[in-house]
This record gives sequence, C-alpha cells and structure tokens, in this order.
Amino acid sequence: MKRRDLIQLLEANGWQLVRHGEKHDIWAKGDRWESIPRHREIDEQLARAIIRRQGLR
Repeated sequence: MKRRDLIQLLEANGWQLVRHGEKHDIWAKGDRWESIPRHREIDEQLARAIIRRQGLR
C-alpha cells in the first residue's frame, strides 16, 4: 500500500500527526497512537494490521 493512501485514510478518520521521527511518524487519535513507517510503500500485511488494529475503513 502506498504511504500516502494510508495517511489519507488516517486523516479521514480523525487521526492527527503528533511528530515526525527518523524512520516512523507517530499518529494519534484520543488516547490511541500508531507508528507509521516513513517508506513510500508499506508492506500490505503491515498496512492491513494497522487498519484492522485501529478499526479504520
């Protein structure tokens, strides 16, 4: 999955960027947070795990 598609999905569900890291960005919504890799392509299994874990769609 392209990183920008995952970021758009997060933003559409009310997530906000907390901070940039060297290899990951931290996104949060309320008391939940998620670390998103800073690669152009994110492994499909990892992207599906993030989407499922955070209840996105």
